[in-house]
Amino acid sequence: MKTLLAIDDDLGIQKQLKWSLTDYEVVFAEDRPSALQQLRRFEPAVVTLDLGLPPDPTNASEGLACLTEILQHNPNTKVIVITGSTDTEHALQAISLGAYDYYQKPIDVDVLNVIVARAFKLSEIENENRVLKATAYKQQDIIGNSESIQKACRMVEKIAPTEITTLLLGESGTGKEVFARSIHKQSPRADRPFVAINCASIPDNLLESELFGYEKGAFTGAHKTTLGKIETANGGTLMLDEIGDMPLALQAKMLRFLQERVIERVGGRAEIEVDVRVVCATHRNLAEMVAEQSFREDLFYRVSEITLNIPPLRNRGHDIVIIAKSLLHRFNAEFNTNIQGFTEDAINAMLGHRWPGNIRELQNKLKSAVILADTKFISAEDLGLMPSSQPNTLPTLRKVREQAETQAIRHAYNVANGNLSKTADLLGVTRPTLYSLIDKYKMLDLRTQDAEHPGSVTEES
Repeated sequence: MKTLLAIDDDLGIQKQLKWSLTDYEVVFAEDRPSALQQLRRFEPAVVTLDLGLPPDPTNASEGLACLTEILQHNPNTKVIVITGSTDTEHALQAISLGAYDYYQKPIDVDVLNVIVARAFKLSEIENENRVLKATAYKQQDIIGNSESIQKACRMVEKIAPTEITTLLLGESGTGKEVFARSIHKQSPRADRPFVAINCASIPDNLLESELFGYEKGAFTGAHKTTLGKIETANGGTLMLDEIGDMPLALQAKMLRFLQERVIERVGGRAEIEVDVRVVCATHRNLAEMVAEQSFREDLFYRVSEITLNIPPLRNRGHDIVIIAKSLLHRFNAEFNTNIQGFTEDAINAMLGHRWPGNIRELQNKLKSAVILADTKFISAEDLGLMPSSQPNTLPTLRKVREQAETQAIRHAYNVANGNLSKTADLLGVTRPTLYSLIDKYKMLDLRTQDAEHPGSVTEES
């Protein structure tokens, strides 16, 4: 049953809400401190709040302060403000502070039930949207749900609608081009060209003509005017991969293009305007290269208006397994195989491997494993990885819960300066529940210290 928190010091109103909102488990609070305690304990999705709370029930200031603290604790909480019949000014003020809706007394049970039901429904929809948003990164070819990768994806969402020049930093094989394409796909230029050029893969004497194009007769073999990558990307996005390998002599011309958005073809005189969004990428430390004078300082600041660091695969935890399963599905279709998954030793080996080649190395090992595997499940040997010498030490849920609860109790106890009553409030549990947990996890030192401070015990009594 869904939990509804009703904050009201009027016992008559409390009884009316309890008997009328029968579809919910209604819990009550009569003032701001008890409301925040109940909020921590039950984490309700919906709250009804009477603005006239003690110690000043004739004024809305305490209720508005309570509203602010509720939304600070959980901005997604739907707060329905209940006001006096003529108190529209304070009701509108509450809405401006973030309240979901307001209702004027006297209470009509049927109307209030409709408002509460709508609030719960909206809360459910928003929760579903947050889950979908968290998993939507897979649809953008960025697979994973680790904190580091989701942080990077949130940056992509903020960067994409802008025209800011972005520098993607990451080791080789981390997926810098995938991120660049994601920026392009989420930008207003998504229906225009995405053009990528690797500055390290083209000889220095040819890179300028590849980027800027050339006029007919500009050099031997230039039989016709040819557009460069920059012009080809006009209206869209240009990715300059491994920009740290760009020759120093060409960097000045690139700087002028980035500043003026004009180019001159090799062998040409006319300035050509181009409208291009630029995303750069490198595995090199450009700041060190600037200090060594192998990369222009002014160009460095121009290409790194905003910097996005892409985490290496070894720092992405169980994303390794998620990516491996996605690649397995792709390679099964590509090679017409029917590999069903990974053995336990393969999963442990993948999680224990350092992956110096990152996702590119994982693709390489997995592609050969799909072809060479003799069974329906890929082993560590199939992947060319040494099985982990460590036994499977995956903790049980009971052990994880014990460690988490023990850590949380000790942290709250320190914040509460050793007061067990305040510790229970911070944790959102009753005092007997806290005592039970302390005994369960044998944290007897907390009991001993509490006994040594009779002032705390008196306060709790």
